[in-house]
Amino acid sequence: MRGRFLAFILCCLVACLAATLMSQSAIAHPEDELCLPDGGMDPALCRELQALDRAGRVRSFEGGIPGGEISLDRTPLETGIFYIRIGFEHILPMGVDHILFVLALFFSTRRIGPLLWQVSAFTLAHTATLGLTAAGLIAPPASIVEPLIAFTIAWAALENILFREPSAWRPALVFGFGLIHGMGFAGAFGDLGLPADIFWPALIGFNIGVEIGQLAVIGMALAFAVLIRSVLRQAGRPNLYRPVLVWPVSAFIGVIGLWWAIERAFLNP
Repeated sequence: MRGRFLAFILCCLVACLAATLMSQSAIAHPEDELCLPDGGMDPALCRELQALDRAGRVRSFEGGIPGGEISLDRTPLETGIFYIRIGFEHILPMGVDHILFVLALFFSTRRIGPLLWQVSAFTLAHTATLGLTAAGLIAPPASIVEPLIAFTIAWAALENILFREPSAWRPALVFGFGLIHGMGFAGAFGDLGLPADIFWPALIGFNIGVEIGQLAVIGMALAFAVLIRSVLRQAGRPNLYRPVLVWPVSAFIGVIGLWWAIERAFLNP
């Protein structure tokens, strides 16, 4: 009973923290794809492109990208390696919404098997829609994709609170969520305006970078979870792992995801 009361207090504190962050208009999925004065592109990519431009290897795009494309004088292997970093940075530190979703998957279980099933389903799904959307075979509007991404975050977090272990249909649900997230990844990738000769190496590298970023998030979450479990075991209260860590973290993720869903659907469509 005491543990549940403690969990309730922690969840309330987490909700207050989430509300504070939301009031500061934190950007969950920034429009980070254009090196324009107000484009807000990932600074690391801008610096790299500007350095290449100075070296005469990229067409100047002062005031905009001519023709909407960037021309890079690289081999396919060099292009793939370059975009691994871009994909990684789209997760860490830029992709806050994707980070929260991966954390929601991690805190759904303490067993490695169910976690691997979920991560594998998510990876397969978002890889498919990333390729299809980036290639122009499907074109879902961002006004629908972005609110849905936020909704998937809230739903995954809510299930962590309601269920002690993932249900049998959770991997299938995560697969569906992954299809939606892949469209979001494609929006970031597609806005780079890449010419056809480097499109596929860049796409493969970008996707590999995204996967590495997700694994990095899981690795950091695992280290933190192991630390908390160790502290609770030493205190003789290992049963408090969910009330102390899983419930508050999931409540935080859920509140943020729900707010983003409302904001993207109704306040800033």
